[in-house]
Amino acid sequence: MTAPALAPGARLCFVADGRSPISRNWIGYFVARGFEVHLISTFPVDAAGMGLASAEVVPVAFARYAGASSGLSPAPAGAPAGMPAWARRLRTRAVGALFPTVFGWLAPPEVARHAARVRALVDRVDPVLVHAMRIPFEGVVAARALEGSSRPLVVSVWGNDLELWASRYPLVSRATRRALARATALHPDCARDLRLATRWGWNPSRPSVVLPGNGGVRAERFHPGPPSAELDRRLGIPEGAPVVLNPRGFREYVRNEAFFAAIPRVLERHPHAVFVGVGMQGNPRAARWIAELGIGHAVRLTPLLTPDEIASLFRRATLAVSPSQFDGTPNTLLEAMACGAFPVAGDIASVREWIEDGRNGLLCDPADPAALADAMSRGLRDEGLRRAAAQRNGALVAERAEFGGVMRRAEAFYARVAHAGSAR
Repeated sequence: MTAPALAPGARLCFVADGRSPISRNWIGYFVARGFEVHLISTFPVDAAGMGLASAEVVPVAFARYAGASSGLSPAPAGAPAGMPAWARRLRTRAVGALFPTVFGWLAPPEVARHAARVRALVDRVDPVLVHAMRIPFEGVVAARALEGSSRPLVVSVWGNDLELWASRYPLVSRATRRALARATALHPDCARDLRLATRWGWNPSRPSVVLPGNGGVRAERFHPGPPSAELDRRLGIPEGAPVVLNPRGFREYVRNEAFFAAIPRVLERHPHAVFVGVGMQGNPRAARWIAELGIGHAVRLTPLLTPDEIASLFRRATLAVSPSQFDGTPNTLLEAMACGAFPVAGDIASVREWIEDGRNGLLCDPADPAALADAMSRGLRDEGLRRAAAQRNGALVAERAEFGGVMRRAEAFYARVAHAGSAR
């Protein structure tokens, strides 16, 4: 029997953070394929140039205060004019410390009031399916909006939806169970989350697919190649120096305090190593750790970078470090693997789906500076291991995470879900 396919120009509706590069990467594929794509963004977004049929903003869960789409980290509103620098820093730290807890308790009931608005927008579009790209709180509001409707709903699970947010906060837990009960189909980015979802009420007899959350790795951008001399000059990296790259930025679940604490231990064994932290420039915690540890000569902090700049850094890096304590499949891990950087990562279930310790990377306790330092030092020392890992990782990414192949599978999954919905 011929597999079902989406009709040309079929209408699709996404409930997503429209600012997110992950969401935009995924959505862009379907726009390029000629489907009629509508976006309900949970954050204010400039949708110009996205090629959407429509874009509406429904700012759920205090979107004014929630920050970077990956991790729901705080981005406090602008400080009052004339506030002293020390007061600004104190305010930022206070909001950063309090935000996750306040958000976890107050956001779920706040989301409910937006369900009717989302339902009206979806009914106006009348898509063949709705895809909510993350559970808190896009999946939560979409599920509430579509309760009592037979319209197919695909829900994506991102790395910390179940293991961190639903596990830590009772109201998020309840909302997660309700979302998974309503979902027609499930898209996690790792098999671990597919297993976890069944504990939160997901019916495993329903359709599911495990695919990288952002659609995979674009080989035209992320690939091995010669390092950029201009990049070395810009970051002040000495010629030939080994580079240890942390591309994860500051997120609640990334153990950056252990990463920085490990640096002096690595420098004892590899005194010429240079450590680069992406998206960490201006962060007060990073600045404090660097000063306390006396490692300023060996550390470079960057602002947020473009995808092309990140790709150049991966090609320059000897190691790419991902010290996550909770995570799905980090997009930066796959991109680093594609570029030939040697992975050093937290020993967690989702990462073990890609990395075999001692074969194509090294895994360790991400909260233990000594263990992290030992893994980084071994990676810097063992050139043979790095070379063999680069070969294996290039083939692995090409097979399982290449963007075109991943998104063709996603399109086929949509067709299966939409066909099953229309057959009811």
